[in-house]
Amino acid sequence: MTSIAEAGPIPGTPSSHGTIVITGGAGLVGQNLVTRLKNKGYSRLIVIDKAAQNAAILREFHPDIEVIVADLATDDGWQDKLAGIDALVHAHAQIGGLDPNEFVRNNELASKRVMAAATANGVPYIVNISSSVVNSLAVDNYTETKKAQEALVLATGIPQVVLRPTLMFGWFDRKHVGWLARFMQKVPVFPVPGSGRYLRQPLYVADFCDVIVAAIEKRITGAYNITGQERIDYIDLVRAMKRATGAGAVIQKIPYGLFAGLLRTWAIFDKNPPFTEKQLEALVTPDVFEVIDWPGIFGVKATPLEKAFEETFRHPVYSNVALQF
Repeated sequence: MTSIAEAGPIPGTPSSHGTIVITGGAGLVGQNLVTRLKNKGYSRLIVIDKAAQNAAILREFHPDIEVIVADLATDDGWQDKLAGIDALVHAHAQIGGLDPNEFVRNNELASKRVMAAATANGVPYIVNISSSVVNSLAVDNYTETKKAQEALVLATGIPQVVLRPTLMFGWFDRKHVGWLARFMQKVPVFPVPGSGRYLRQPLYVADFCDVIVAAIEKRITGAYNITGQERIDYIDLVRAMKRATGAGAVIQKIPYGLFAGLLRTWAIFDKNPPFTEKQLEALVTPDVFEVIDWPGIFGVKATPLEKAFEETFRHPVYSNVALQF
């Protein structure tokens, strides 16, 4: 485990009318964060995301904010949007996929370009969304490029808070728990690799967004492991999803090797699979992440896991919205 940096306030808390820019803001975190920022009185929000389909979904729900479709790794024309803002939420990331170059491109190259623009425009504060994987035992494309991404944002010297969330779920979840829940509702048998006794510490994205809002308003600095407060084995997580969704699938344990083989076969036909063999390896890696009192530090309330699942999978509108991969 890495140590947690000392926190402290930065003078000049922004008003609720300040401008906030969110990179990768049409993804899981951004879609939820926009709602919470608006509920707190922030009306000047700018989202930059390269996924046109996801950006269209964001515009549909929030036609009053500015949404820019741009690839941060190559496109220009968005840099001046960082001028005069109160805070930058650095949220874009390559999470899954098979091509190592995509991880480097989106987690490192794009971030270098964003940080250059942030420095040039004098951005006063950054919410640097990192990941718990920087403390993980796993070695894969995501883990290594997220470590590099966190470091290059820190290297700017811009006052910032570094947030390292564990596996997140909630409205608009296109991968991990969200995809698994949708898959469960479509198939008669839901496979679980091996024993299924792999400890997870899932984090409700709504709670994480409340942490982000609190950080912006209080100008909190330092690095924090934002870990789900409840520990649960993967197979019990699957059972909780089944209860929340009402899925009729039978949960069936299968040998790890067979499960990995099925994923390799899937990858032959799908060049951007929702779940890869590398992610399977990460699933069974025996990681236990530090649990700190982030509800107390940031002044937010952690939602009980069962309630969070109910809110996620039973909402009359948002539970039916799936973002693109």
